Amino acid sequence: MLRLAGARLLDERDDQAVRAVLTADPVASCMVASRVESVGLDPWRLGGEVWGCDPRGLRGGGRLDALCFAGPNLIPLRGKRSALRAFADRAVRRRRMCSSMVGPAEQVLGLWAELENDWGPAREVRADQPLMAISEPPRVAPDPLVRPVRPEELERYLPAAIAMFIEEVGIDPRVGDGGAGYRARVAELIAAGRAFARFDGRDVVFKAEIGALSGAVGQIQGVWVHPDRRGEGLAGGGTAAVVNRLVTTMGRTASLYVNAYNTPARAVYDRVGFTQVGQYATVLF
Repeated sequence: MLRLAGARLLDERDDQAVRAVLTADPVASCMVASRVESVGLDPWRLGGEVWGCDPRGLRGGGRLDALCFAGPNLIPLRGKRSALRAFADRAVRRRRMCSSMVGPAEQVLGLWAELENDWGPAREVRADQPLMAISEPPRVAPDPLVRPVRPEELERYLPAAIAMFIEEVGIDPRVGDGGAGYRARVAELIAAGRAFARFDGRDVVFKAEIGALSGAVGQIQGVWVHPDRRGEGLAGGGTAAVVNRLVTTMGRTASLYVNAYNTPARAVYDRVGFTQVGQYATVLF
């Protein structure tokens, strides 16, 4: 039986093998696929590295038994215990440069078990996050007042985005650089037509974004309703509007992941028509 070699940095010679892994599970792989499809495997253009483990001697044209993206987030997509140990060895050597680990729960929790002694303690481990998807028009009527945010509306939209981030992640995205990095990311999403909101006067009462967009899947993130407007049904109609844009207009599957304990959000996504297709986990630093 062929044995796995250690984790190695992948390059353009591995493109076919990488894409085979990504297309095998397009929903779970969306965050990585969106980057690789856009710029390839060059680390400078990718904003991170793609690591792989393959049967010894099969580099270039062979199969990959394990795959991990190491950038702003550490995203292990495939790998058994020996591969996860190899990824952990490589991660420890390069220092922690990511703000979180996220991806399929089995890989994330397995990799964290290898890294915890060196990188721990984590700020929070979210071990049970249903990964959900929908490939048909939503079952809830889309809110006609939810629309793409225009670039000139950045200042109106940004406070809602910051409030969502603090509520969801537990830290203020403005810490460290005064918010410049987060502002730039939000502006980028708006410019790409991937930030959506319903405005009431100057206030955002619903928001959501398409955070990652591959050729097959769009991953919805940052779903948020103004605290004063919760319980009015804005989340269902707003989410349906973004799903409708992805599925009907863009021809993609819409996906998202949610904390298992967030019962109200899960109920909304069930009504919209999402079904669980996997399980994610997140380790926050």
